[in-house]
Amino acid sequence: MLFRKRSKPPKRRRIRKLRFLTLLLILFLVSLVAFAYGLVSAVASDLSGLEPRNDQQVEQLGYIYASDGKTVLATLRGDESRVVVKSDAIAPVMKQAIVAVEDRRFWEHRGVDFRGIARAVWADARNKKVVQGGSTITQQFVKNTYTKQERTISRKLKEAALAWQLERRWSKDRILTAYLNTIYFGNGAYGIEMAARVYFHSHAKELTLAQAALLAGLPASPGAFDPVENPRRARLRRATVLGLMVDQHLITRKDALTANQTKLPDPDQVSLPPTRSRQPYFAEYVKQQLIPYYGSGQVFGSGLKIYTSIDLDVQRLAKEAIDKWLTDTHGPAAALVAIDPRDGRVLAMVGGRNFKKSQFNLAVQGERQAGSSFKPFVLATALSEGISPETVFTSKPVVINLGDKLWAVNNYENSYLGTIDLNQATTYSDNSVYAQLTAQVGPKNVATMARRLGITTHLNDYFAIGLGVNAVNPLEMARAFGTFANGGERIDGSLLGNTPRAVMRVVQGKRVDFNKPVARPILDPNQNATLTSMLEGVVRNGTGKRAALTDRPAAGKTGTTENYGDAWFVGYTPQLVTAVWVGYPNRLRPMLTEYNGDPVAGGTFPALIWHSFMQKALHTLGDSPEYFPTPQQQYAVPQEVVYRNNQWYLDNGHCRDAHRIMYVVGYEPRRQAPCKPNEVDVPQVVGASLRNAEARLLSMPLTPEVITRPAKPGELLGQVVAQYPIGGTLSSWDKVRIVIPASANGRIPDVVGLSLQRARRRLAHHNIAGLVEAFADGKPGIVLAQYPHAGLAAVRNMTVRLIIGRP
Repeated sequence: MLFRKRSKPPKRRRIRKLRFLTLLLILFLVSLVAFAYGLVSAVASDLSGLEPRNDQQVEQLGYIYASDGKTVLATLRGDESRVVVKSDAIAPVMKQAIVAVEDRRFWEHRGVDFRGIARAVWADARNKKVVQGGSTITQQFVKNTYTKQERTISRKLKEAALAWQLERRWSKDRILTAYLNTIYFGNGAYGIEMAARVYFHSHAKELTLAQAALLAGLPASPGAFDPVENPRRARLRRATVLGLMVDQHLITRKDALTANQTKLPDPDQVSLPPTRSRQPYFAEYVKQQLIPYYGSGQVFGSGLKIYTSIDLDVQRLAKEAIDKWLTDTHGPAAALVAIDPRDGRVLAMVGGRNFKKSQFNLAVQGERQAGSSFKPFVLATALSEGISPETVFTSKPVVINLGDKLWAVNNYENSYLGTIDLNQATTYSDNSVYAQLTAQVGPKNVATMARRLGITTHLNDYFAIGLGVNAVNPLEMARAFGTFANGGERIDGSLLGNTPRAVMRVVQGKRVDFNKPVARPILDPNQNATLTSMLEGVVRNGTGKRAALTDRPAAGKTGTTENYGDAWFVGYTPQLVTAVWVGYPNRLRPMLTEYNGDPVAGGTFPALIWHSFMQKALHTLGDSPEYFPTPQQQYAVPQEVVYRNNQWYLDNGHCRDAHRIMYVVGYEPRRQAPCKPNEVDVPQVVGASLRNAEARLLSMPLTPEVITRPAKPGELLGQVVAQYPIGGTLSSWDKVRIVIPASANGRIPDVVGLSLQRARRRLAHHNIAGLVEAFADGKPGIVLAQYPHAGLAAVRNMTVRLIIGRP
């Protein structure tokens, strides 16, 4: 009884706890409902502000100013590059095309498509990168026009709530029409009406299927699918849209085929109506920087005052430098970007010859292979891993084993320097040595370093990355080299993040958003000083000698792509960094004779333009000569190293493919490689015949040990199906076990050509059943084919299917 009385209080306490937890749960649910109600109520008042027509009714002119704060580069008005039209002024096929490619479930979901989000997550996971978006057209519209700037979770929740609320208040057609009136179609065209005028000199209600499919493919990436600059990709994108429309039963295959054969718009006819914008390439770039952050509805017609970094005097000098050296209007063009590396300000941007003829900005959208101007990113990776510039390589034709294939590397004009260190290899831009160095540090690490320095374009981590096979643009190359010029610190913006600082501040009424410089340490200062010292040698004694300045030191790197299709020079002083690209803008065309009868390489026109510009720009900016920091000498020791299991090890004395690397003390590998005495590679012989597998192993030399296992029905006999180990290394004459299937019942006999009765008797002799699977045209009653085929493994009580001649 005493025990029972003592047990009651804990029971009452458990009941009180249960009541308390229940009360907490109820309070939580009430709070959640109240929050949801408050959120929906709060955003409901914003719905009217999303209507593009309302933007025009309360329009306030906005302005983009140059760095002097007075000169107007562009006026931001809602009707300058966007004309809002009603639903009936948009061709139905245009609506079908944009829904097919952007949001196929648009007519079914309620603003947020959870099925689409799941599909996008699965696609991204499967491809191990972002390949598909989960946003609906409603969400995209809200994001494009929403007027609050905060990049927070609450903003995302608010956008989702707005999308859901919008679907309750507006019809689907109204949302779709508003969306088509706000999205960007490239070449300065905002909204479907302006896009129809720019690309086809028609109206949105007159668009054909072929035209609608082309335009519907542009919003995902207006630069990548631009029919002017990337006609091949534009055609493929149009074909993708047409294919989706066929899959969704919106058009027939015949319609798609006819539309796909339609010519793209004439590049010379694709242009905006004339505007009064000064420096239009730069002004358009500024708009593109702001729209993802503020939304197009806020950028155009809401009275923003945008103060930028462009220096009109420096801009004029950039244009003059290009015009001085590229005098043939039918010859190569140039793009130039100049940045102050100390605070990241974009001071000059030349994006093309004539904005009225082509709005494609070569400085920003013109992604072309960088050639050897990408090599400093390999060098930065090597220095960050402690590899000393004193490391010696052999400049010669090399073949690098990539595992599944071999990569042959040759030097410019097949000129080789023999045994040289990294300093000499950098000065003379030696491809052979830099291919070896890329293999040493790893292409993935090079791509990572380039991204950290300021390259934002997607980079494929090919082994050839160090030789500049990835496409980049002059703006990001200037910014990445600006990190070198700034002592190893990349400059971001406090407002717009990891982007070039073209915008200094944005004023809206009493509100001011400053885009202050934010330094991000990337390279160790001494490693950066070492790299700069090596790039000084390029300008002083190497391929960039024509860029040398008369009154101060400069560092930089030339770049020339295969067949002279692109030529670069990217260089810097402590106060100014400039990237120059030269090439044909509309297509990749070899420049074999354009430099006084000789090919255009990075050390020709690009270096000369760079020199002419920098010499005057530095004087105009009032920057007196300044020297780069002198790198501190660091003690380096030679180490024999070998690559094993995706990392570098010290040679344990048995490694046959070890090579010598000079490491700064403290950076060398710590662990010894697990190399074996008289080490040889284990070849893969799975799939080879027994005879060939044994011969291959003996040639290494290794000892084959044959193991048999019971064969499966119909399995190929005499062929290796497994081996142990499957790869790696062993000592000479070590054993490699190879597995061969063996059949106690022999092989399946050949019964083709026999009568059915004889065939069954022969099969029965091997305890195999013969099953008539089908009849076919042929000799009546005769076996025409058998499955499995003759000669494969026979197993007791198996069945062979027979095809018999029709009686």
